[in-house]
Amino acid sequence: MSSHFSPKAHLTTLFTQALAQFPQALAIAVELERPKQLSHGDFACNAAMQLAKALKRNPREVAQSILASLPASEWVEKTEIAGPGFINVFLKPSAWQRVAADILRAPEAFGRGDPKQGEKIQVEFVSANPTGPLHVGHGRGAAFGASLANVLAHAGHEVYREYYVNDAGRQMDILALSTWLRYLTLCDEFVPFPANAYQGGYVGAMADSIFALHGDRYKRAAADITAGAPDAAADPEGHLDALIASAKRLLGADYAYIHGHALEEQLGDGRNDLTEFGVTFDKWFSERTLHESGLIDKAVERLRQHGHLYEQDGALWFRSTAFGDEKDRVVRRDNGIYTYFAADIAYHLNKFERGFQRVIDVWGADHHGYIPRVKGALAAAGVDPERLTVALVQFAVLYRNGQKASMSTRAGEYVTLRDLRAEVGNDAARFFYVLRKSDQHLDFDLDLAKSQSNDNPVYYIQYAHARICSVLNAWGGAESDLPEADGRRLEHPQERALLQRLSEFPEIVANAARDLAPHLLAYYLRDLAADLHGLYVACQFLVDDDELKRARLSLIAATRQVLHTGLGLLGVSAPAKM
Repeated sequence: MSSHFSPKAHLTTLFTQALAQFPQALAIAVELERPKQLSHGDFACNAAMQLAKALKRNPREVAQSILASLPASEWVEKTEIAGPGFINVFLKPSAWQRVAADILRAPEAFGRGDPKQGEKIQVEFVSANPTGPLHVGHGRGAAFGASLANVLAHAGHEVYREYYVNDAGRQMDILALSTWLRYLTLCDEFVPFPANAYQGGYVGAMADSIFALHGDRYKRAAADITAGAPDAAADPEGHLDALIASAKRLLGADYAYIHGHALEEQLGDGRNDLTEFGVTFDKWFSERTLHESGLIDKAVERLRQHGHLYEQDGALWFRSTAFGDEKDRVVRRDNGIYTYFAADIAYHLNKFERGFQRVIDVWGADHHGYIPRVKGALAAAGVDPERLTVALVQFAVLYRNGQKASMSTRAGEYVTLRDLRAEVGNDAARFFYVLRKSDQHLDFDLDLAKSQSNDNPVYYIQYAHARICSVLNAWGGAESDLPEADGRRLEHPQERALLQRLSEFPEIVANAARDLAPHLLAYYLRDLAADLHGLYVACQFLVDDDELKRARLSLIAATRQVLHTGLGLLGVSAPAKM
């Protein structure tokens, strides 16, 4: 846990003690804001105005009472009452001047939360069907989920990263069928390829590899495959399902090989893509294991025992309308097969059975309507639904030269994450993906992401880090001595601004973790870089005055540490040279 001194945390403690004289203040959370004008002090507190309503007293009078009870502090220079009842606090320079040394004495601990106060949290993200390459939409979910997990861990939580593999459903059957049909053409057996099957070139590549390995072992007659299938134009989904049924019947045990080959190829491709993107998981959880282990049976029986299931038209239904959903949901079809929703119920119950205190699911925004039924199922099974949080991620739209960009090389194919990474690089992709709140629309400017200019936030922040490295290299002294530099020499307004910004880092991490908002960290790093660049212009570092030089070098070394830590949490590199 970080034991660094925080001026804001110190003041919060003082005001909390001062408010203890008022029983009505128990419901008031002390809020300290940074005034926009330096003349209004370092922090402003609005507690008097909040309390005045409950006390039915003049806010300025209440402010006087609070100040009369405010404990003395070696870090507070003066206080004043302003406007309708704000309490402005002016800190002594020494409160800020110690920040750099504080960071450098325990650099890795700065901003870390207390593990004793943390929770065991599972973050499940990406979880894309392994039916093709990951696209730019998956990329945003991957960058957001990975950054969020990092921030939560830095804030003191025990974090477990998980990918849910949809390897048991109809989509995987469609991929297996698509691969097999492409394979049959290599065996000179032609079956008209359904328009609603998987069309991508990767399907043909998988068919090629099967043919290269096994020749025509899996060849079957086209007439047998299409026999009895509905007309594709009149009933495209029924036609597809009939072909899947034919594949399973005609291939027998060999169907498992086709299915498994397609699954492993696409899952492996996705895993490699994500690993190269700096996104890794503690567990890849197979949906199929829910079926094989009986966990779905167990989950459905649990709902039945709680009285939340009923049968109708041969199907088994969950009464999700009782929990705020718009309609009841089928958990087992009339043919005895469990729905995807049933598997999802079992999976979420399993998460909590594994001991996670909180579960965070990162879903695409189009899954918004799915939230009430999953939370309803948890409530029906006796699990507090508030322990599940769903973070929604909007799609990203790519722009080049101010126009919507298409990076596809074949008509009808989406833009892959691999394409994006190849064009702008991992660092820009990771950072730009988290530049907006996850549930807000994201316009991804490809030209800006590739530019080496101050308008590119990634370049701007990384350049700040590299600039510091350059100065410290030019100095060539022992950085281990910098924590002992005399911080009292840091008196310039730009130095104070940078010290104040550095002191905010632990709070930024805590807020980003609390609000599931890694974009707060991205904004902070941009502001921190701006303060560093401002200091670089205003002050010389390698001056003749040795004490002043060492003090300024300690300040920029502390800034380098926070930039390095913050970029690392977002999965972005911190280069020493640019």
